[in-house]
Amino acid sequence: MSFSNIKILHLDSNHPILWGQLQELGFANYEDFTSTKEEIENKIQDYQGIVIRSRFKIDQSFLDKATNLKFIARVGAGLESIDCDYAISKNITLIAAPEGNKNAVGEHALGMLLSLFNNLNQADSEIKNGHWNREGNRGHELDGKTVGIIGYGNMGKSFAKKLRGFEVEVLFYDILENVGDANAKPVSLSELQEKSDVISLHTPWNSTTDKMINSEFINSCAKPFWFINTARGNSVVTDDLVEGLRSGKVLGAGLDVLEYEKLSFENLFLNSEKPAAFSYLLKAKNVLLTPHIAGWTFESHEKLAQVIVDKIKSLFIEPKIEEQKYKRVTGIGGLFFKSKNSKELINWYATHLGFDTNDYGCSFVWKDENGNDCITQWSPLQEDTKYFAPSKKEFMQNFRVQNLEKLITDLKKEGVTIVGEMETYSYGKFAWILDPEENKIELWEPIDKVFL
Repeated sequence: MSFSNIKILHLDSNHPILWGQLQELGFANYEDFTSTKEEIENKIQDYQGIVIRSRFKIDQSFLDKATNLKFIARVGAGLESIDCDYAISKNITLIAAPEGNKNAVGEHALGMLLSLFNNLNQADSEIKNGHWNREGNRGHELDGKTVGIIGYGNMGKSFAKKLRGFEVEVLFYDILENVGDANAKPVSLSELQEKSDVISLHTPWNSTTDKMINSEFINSCAKPFWFINTARGNSVVTDDLVEGLRSGKVLGAGLDVLEYEKLSFENLFLNSEKPAAFSYLLKAKNVLLTPHIAGWTFESHEKLAQVIVDKIKSLFIEPKIEEQKYKRVTGIGGLFFKSKNSKELINWYATHLGFDTNDYGCSFVWKDENGNDCITQWSPLQEDTKYFAPSKKEFMQNFRVQNLEKLITDLKKEGVTIVGEMETYSYGKFAWILDPEENKIELWEPIDKVFL
């Protein structure tokens, strides 16, 4: 299958697998990492696709000249550098890759929080300068604290998952409904501000989130709190944050992003003059700064590229394959039900019915029509599980599907209630829906070999 008539212009360098796999799929790759925006505009009509990070803003002027453009792929989580509404009006598909660096962001947020709680950077600096100050570096424990997450998409969910090993209560606030999972409790913004000892920001930057962390927000919080921002700098008014740090209302801040960043995220200032608030952050012992690297790991570099390849492939190749009718559900992936004592019940089935059990229940292996080994999972869960939410039923079915992304797209068009966002793991992709009787159904595009 060749797509040599699809010319893709790469405007930033990325992991080589992105270029290589697109080439293997038959796309025609071109690169231009140095020309100005105006120079790119003079030739953009020759291309059907763009791959960009954050080199410049793709605005209406640019899009008007991109007369043959079919997609814009941003190798990153957000699309704020693109005039999305105008692009969509021109039937241009927008592609981002928040799945690619969500794990990196979750780990970075946790690392910042633990460093702030335990004064790790301050203690390291003092020792290297000849000071052995134990009492001055006495830390805090996460145990018993309440962590509030604002924005519960890929990044917020990843951070909540990292917190599972700590004895903390995790709350989240999101403007969207039915985005929750078992790792955090949905609350109103006011409740989050009332209860949180830690507030972590995981929102995109848009008109709703611009300057949302300001003096009014900070003073509305009932308790002094630690603040983490791995989202976007423009969502925080730095002057107000510094005021909160000075007053003690903000106990400490871990900032991977700053409002002073340029659009490309590659630098802060065009001259040496620095705002007073930034100068304060540089000297404050309870402030940890990193240069927009939360999602910038060696692993995420590759994952981001792979997600973009997969989505471009899905855009062009899978529709050709799917021109014939595809099977939506291919089998039963699992049965999950509530139990008063799941461990005892699992042991009973092992003892009396010979189930080959593990901590999660039993995985039944069978072969499909092509002779491939497949898995169906049987799992009792504790009766207080939130995994079935928002359904109040005592069970949840899991169905195996062939093409989850397409199925979810089709189900949305058909008006089916989608619960949360699709999630990807080493053992497959997952999404959740509700049937008319509010039974929660888990849809699974499996990678069975992980279990075998």
